[in-house]
Amino acid sequence: MEASTTIKQMLAGNRIFVPAYQRAYSWDTEFESSKAPKQVNTFLSDLEDYNRSSTKSKFYFGHFLFEEKSENEFGVIDGQQRLTTISIFLSALFLRLKAIRPLSEDEDESFEDLIKRKSTYRFATVGYDNQLFKDYVIDQIKKDKNGLETESAKRIVDAFDFFSQKLADKDEVYLLKMLETVQGSSCTTHPVTDESEAIQMFIFQNNRGKKPSNLEIIKAQFMFIVHLYGGDEKESLIEEIKSRFEKIYKSISSIEYNIDEDDVLVYTLRVHFNSLWESNAIEKINKLLSGENSISFIKLFTQSLAVSFEHLTTFFGKDEKENLEIHSLISLGGIAIAIPFIIKAYKFGLQQRQLSQLCSSLESLVIRHRLIGTRADITSRLNDVYQKFKEDNSDIRPIIDKIEWMKNVGSDSWWWAYWNNQALERALQGGINHSIAKFLLWKYETHLESQGKSGYSITRFDKIINPELEHIAPETENPETGYDTYDEEFVNQYINCLGNYLLISKSHNCSVGNKPFADKRASYKHSEQQREVQEMTKDNLNWTRSLIQERKEKIIKVLMDKC
Repeated sequence: MEASTTIKQMLAGNRIFVPAYQRAYSWDTEFESSKAPKQVNTFLSDLEDYNRSSTKSKFYFGHFLFEEKSENEFGVIDGQQRLTTISIFLSALFLRLKAIRPLSEDEDESFEDLIKRKSTYRFATVGYDNQLFKDYVIDQIKKDKNGLETESAKRIVDAFDFFSQKLADKDEVYLLKMLETVQGSSCTTHPVTDESEAIQMFIFQNNRGKKPSNLEIIKAQFMFIVHLYGGDEKESLIEEIKSRFEKIYKSISSIEYNIDEDDVLVYTLRVHFNSLWESNAIEKINKLLSGENSISFIKLFTQSLAVSFEHLTTFFGKDEKENLEIHSLISLGGIAIAIPFIIKAYKFGLQQRQLSQLCSSLESLVIRHRLIGTRADITSRLNDVYQKFKEDNSDIRPIIDKIEWMKNVGSDSWWWAYWNNQALERALQGGINHSIAKFLLWKYETHLESQGKSGYSITRFDKIINPELEHIAPETENPETGYDTYDEEFVNQYINCLGNYLLISKSHNCSVGNKPFADKRASYKHSEQQREVQEMTKDNLNWTRSLIQERKEKIIKVLMDKC
C-alpha cells in the first residue's frame, strides 16, 4: 500500500478484514429527519456537501492503520468504521446504478476493485457478522431481517437500508458523481508488520467518528505492554487477549443497549479489587501497568473482564427473558450500584432462586434511592457487606438483611435512615418523576393481576407498547363534566400524583387526550388498573379528588409492601 493513495487504490487487489479481537460495527443511523443525525447520516451529508462545493481538492477520508498479514492481506487496526461504511455505501450505490442500466466496462472494473472480484471480497467485517455482511450488503441474497443476532449486525443492515433509501430516487448523474468522489477520494495508510507498532499507533491516534472507548484503549495498552515485556509467554498471552476480546466484543454487540462497555470496565474493577469505591478505570489501570507485576495483572484482569461480559450477557439476555425478578430490576434502570453484586452472584454460581432474591432486594433499595432523591452516599452504606460477599462466603442473607435493616431503621439513626419506610412513604405522596412512576404503576398492575389467581402469567413491562402516563383528570381543565373543580388545591395536590396516574400505551394515551371522563372511562378496559378505575366509578361517572386520594392510598399500600 502507498502511504498517500485513494480509496480505490487502497482496496484494489487487496483483501482487508477486521481482526476478530477488534470491535464490531458501531456507527449508528437515524432514519427520522427531525432527529439529530448519527454517524452514517453525517457520512452521506459530508459527501453531498463536497459534491455541491466548487473545491478542486479531493475528498479526504482520513488515515487508515493496517497490520500486514501476508501479501495483499491486511487487518485494519484503525479506520474500520469508516471503511465498513464506505463498503456499505458503495454496494448500495452500485445496486442503484444497476437498477437504472447495465454497468459499463469501467464501472464493472470499479466494482471488482472496490467490492468483489469473483469470489474475492475486498472487505470483511468481524467473523460473527461477516456472513450477514456478505449476504445482505454485498450479494443482496438476504432480503429479510431475521436472525440478526448482534447490534452490530443490525447497524450494518440499517446503514445499507438508509443508503438504499437515500439513493432510490437519485439519477445517473448523481450516482456517477458520488462514485467518482468516493473511489477517487484521498486517504493515507500505514501498513506495519510489527503488531506492537500498530497497537502503539492506535493508542495515540484519533479519527473522525466514535472516539475509542476506555475499554478499547485498555485493550491496546495491554497488548502493547505484553509485546514489550511478555518475554517467553508473549505470543501465547497475545493470543489469549485476542481470544478473550473476540468474545467480549461479541457480548457487547448483544448487550450494549442495556449497559455501556466502559461501565462494565468499572464494574469489573469493583469486582476484581472487591471495592465499590473503584471508579477511574484508566487512572487505576495505568498505575498498575507501570508496576513490576503488570504482566500478571493483565492476565488476571483480562480474564475478569471476559467473565463480567459473559455473565452480563446471560443476565441481560436469557435470564432476563426467563426470570421476572431480573426483568423487573433491568426495567427499573439506574442500577449501577447493583451490577457488581450481580456479577459476583454469577461468578459464585448462585442458584436462580438466590439470584431472584438478590435482585428483588437490590431493586427495593434502588427504587428508594431514586424516589427519595437524597444526596446521601449509598456506596458507603453497602461497601462493607459487598466486600464480605466472597466465593468462600457467598451467602446472600447478610446483603438482604442489611438492606432490610436500612428500610426499617428508625429516623433517629440519621446516617442510615435516608432510605427507610417513612422516607419512602413521604416520597410516594407527592409528585413523582414520570419514568419511575411508570415503573411503579407496572408493579401495581402485577399486584392486581395476581389477586385471587393461580398459575397466572404476569404482564412484563416490555409487553406494554410504548408505555406512557395518562392523567385521568387531565392537566388542562376540561370544561365538560366528569372532573372535580380545578381549584388551587386540586391542581397542586391531586393532578400529579399516583392516584391520578394511569399506565397505558402511547396509542391509547393519544386517543383519550383531554376527553370528558365518561369517554375516557369507556376506553379503560385493557388492564387491571384501568378496570379498577371503571369499578371505582360505576355508580358515579365523576373522577373526584376523594377517588384520587382513595386510589393513591391503595397504590402506596401495595408499593410499601413490594418496595
